[in-house]
Formats: sequence, structure tokens, C-alpha cells
Amino acid sequence: MPNPQADTLKAEGNKFFKGGDFAKAIEKYEAASRIDPNVPAYFSNAAACWEKLGNFEKMAEAGKNCIKADRNFVKGYFRLATAQKNLNQLQECIKTLENGLGVQSTSPDLKRMKKEITELQRGEQVAAYISKAQEQLQNGDISSSMKTLELASRLDAGNPDVEKMMARVKPKYEAMEARRKAGLSSTEQHKERGDEAYKAANFEGAIEHYTKCIDSLRANGKAESPLALKAYSNRAACYKQISNFDGTIADCTAVLEVDPENVKALVRRAQAFEGVERYRFALQDVKTVLGMPYNTVGKANFDLCNMMQHRLNRTVQQLKKMG
Repeated sequence: MPNPQADTLKAEGNKFFKGGDFAKAIEKYEAASRIDPNVPAYFSNAAACWEKLGNFEKMAEAGKNCIKADRNFVKGYFRLATAQKNLNQLQECIKTLENGLGVQSTSPDLKRMKKEITELQRGEQVAAYISKAQEQLQNGDISSSMKTLELASRLDAGNPDVEKMMARVKPKYEAMEARRKAGLSSTEQHKERGDEAYKAANFEGAIEHYTKCIDSLRANGKAESPLALKAYSNRAACYKQISNFDGTIADCTAVLEVDPENVKALVRRAQAFEGVERYRFALQDVKTVLGMPYNTVGKANFDLCNMMQHRLNRTVQQLKKMG
């Protein structure tokens, strides 16, 4: 049952709110919450007042207290997310909205705001990419500028600012690429064509070109050259795409014989070992990656290997019990 004294204070606060005296309303709502801190509406109403006064730090505090009072009170998440949006805390805002949607997945207010914030984040990211591409172009790094614009285009295809910048960078990039390709040896050209085929998802065609590159390098005693390692690594990726796990293992092993701490080769080989049910070998490669410095491995590879380690440990333990 609501505390009568606290409810009376809330009613007085509502009158002040309707009259536009938000400071007085806050006093009443806060007094009510001190009497009964388990009623989320007191904090929610105070948050609405703080919003009217433009004090979003206090609004966020009230929103958090509202959620603390009752984690199933959806309006609390909306109040907190509104404050975080106005404080430009977009990542935190998205997290709050997702938590709220976890309570009530159909909430139109939360869904609408999440869509708005996602669009804001995308717009900010695209603007940051454009700014970075301009800086890279000014520094003469045409290749990086082009790659940055491609990232921007993937986020917002058809964005006029991206297209305008692309019109400046792309001709320079294409001319630079034409000059670079003209100077490639026939062996390097095979590797280049393999890369192009891979990007086009023509994995069999890519394997053919990488194989010609590798064969040429081996014939000239350059089987351990940087170009050979790249060709082996890329061919391994192709084999993995078509589920030729033995081919993946062989090519990754060729890379690791020269570069034992090649993270990409270790991860791919672990996945391939798992694919052919050689779980202990897969686990060993995964443990090798997880034993390396985090900055070397990177978050994506670390998270993947961590997940694989748990899965493989369970599988190995099950096999021990069966055996």
C-alpha cells in the first residue's frame, strides 16, 4: 500500500508541476521519495521536472533512482535515456534503452528513441570518417583516405557528403592503383588477381591464382617470403570458405612454420581443426592465441578464442568420459 503522507506530497507536487513551478514540484517529489523510496513514480516525476529545467545531470540521477526503486518500471529507463541523450552520452543511452526493452520489448517510446539514437550515432560516425578521410588526403595518404570513405559509404550509402569526397579521392586512388599494378611481376599479379577474386566471393578462382603465385615463389626458392606467406594465408581463407579444412590446416601450418605467432593463421587453423573434429589440436591453437598479449590479439580474436576454448574444453571432457 502507498504511504498516505508520501502520496499527499506527490499530489502537491503534481499541482506545482501543472502550474509550471518545477522547483517546488521537485521538493515535493523528493520529500515523498524520502518517505517511501520504493515508489518509482516519485523519482520519475522529479526527473520530468529536471528535464523542464534543463538540468540533465539531475534528471539522469533521478532516472537511475527510479530504476533502482523498480527495475520493471519502464518509464524509468525512458527518463534516464532522455537525460543521457541530452548529455550526448549515446553509448550509455543505447544500453539503457536496451535494458528497458528487455523489460518491455514492445515499448513504443523506447523503440522510437533507440532508432533516433542509432541514427545519431551513425551520422556522427560518418562525419568522423569524412573528416578523417580529408585529413588523410591532405597528408597524401590516398589509399587510407579511400578505405575510410568506403567505410563511411557502407554506413550511409548515397550520403551526399561522402559521394562528394569520393569524387575527389577515387580518381587519384584509381590512378595510383594503375601505376602500382603496372609495376607488378607476374607472380605478384597472380596474388593481386586472387585478392580481387576473393572480394568477389569467387573462392575457387582465387585459389587458382594464389596457387600459381605460391608455385612460382617455391620454384624460385622464395617459399618463405612475405609474399608467399600472404598467398598461403589468403588461400587458407578461401579453403575455409568452401569448407576444405585440410587445405586450411596445411596453408596455416605453412605460415606458422615461418611466423609462429601469426594470430590469423592460429585462429583459422583452430577453426579448421574443430571442423575435422581434431579438438585437442584446435584447443592448443586457441590457448596459444589467448596466451599472447591482448593488444596483439585484438578484441574480436580474443572473444572468439575465449568462446571456442569453453566449447572445446567441454567437448574434450565429454570425449574423455566416453573413452
